[in-house]
Amino acid sequence: MRIRATVAAVSGALALSAFAVPAAQADDSAAYRADVAKVQEAAHTASRMTAFTATTAADATPYAMNVTFSNLKVGSAVKVGTTNHVAVPVTYTLTHGSDVDITASDFYSGPELYKGSYDSPDNLLLGDNPATCTVTSSTTASCKGDIDIYPADGDLLNSDAGTWSAGALAVAYNGQDPESSTFDVTKVGYAEQGGLGTTKVQRYSKLTVNATPEPVYKGKTLTATGKLTRANWETNTYKGFTNQPVKLQFRKAGTSTYTTIKTVYSDSYGNVKATTTANYDGYWRFSFAGTTTTPAVSATGDYVDVK
Repeated sequence: MRIRATVAAVSGALALSAFAVPAAQADDSAAYRADVAKVQEAAHTASRMTAFTATTAADATPYAMNVTFSNLKVGSAVKVGTTNHVAVPVTYTLTHGSDVDITASDFYSGPELYKGSYDSPDNLLLGDNPATCTVTSSTTASCKGDIDIYPADGDLLNSDAGTWSAGALAVAYNGQDPESSTFDVTKVGYAEQGGLGTTKVQRYSKLTVNATPEPVYKGKTLTATGKLTRANWETNTYKGFTNQPVKLQFRKAGTSTYTTIKTVYSDSYGNVKATTTANYDGYWRFSFAGTTTTPAVSATGDYVDVK
């Protein structure tokens, strides 16, 4: 996606607030994506070339720009369901040389998340809009942007769940128009840096519980049933998460803490079932601790009156 960072300078002095991106430009996220993707692909193609690779005009690449990134912060996990757009906030510091004009109208910067290797990622996620950067010195700016994820549009495959790496990029178009037939990528400045952090992109999970009978006589058997499901990004539905340890927990009426009674495993459809002895009024629930690919989740407690 095409990313823009616009930073203000007033009367030659550093401003401590960022310019707003014009609405007409901010709304054109498709152009952002296409333009940055074009430059990014050229840069990545160059990084994969070796001394034994023949070069052609099509191998033209942007020049390396004197920009680096640091202090990137992103949440430890991102939970993504089947339909809702997810915006992941990211902050970072941009440092640049005196030869780089980050106040130019066609200078862009933004965060990125990638799965797999830096030079040849399995998947790459960027923002719909550029980061907003605030000048903090003559060579640094503090930037804040979002990574935008649209599961309903096919942004993710189920195999993408797990640990992703975080980075940032900057592009200086220097008057070049990526949509023009005369676009010269060699006149475009580009900087990108990976390995600045990690996060987990996880398949959103759900867990239910129903404890019966209600009410139940003291000392009699109580049966809890439920289902553990997680987002399937390829079918945009929730499917059973199979063979997973799920804890049956109880909270006595008038208390605030759940105690684990036993652990059972979900079946081939994600169904969960556990039996126990009822002794006190209170709430029963199932709880799942989560995995790298799937977040932890607990069912809402089901109250059972004991006679």
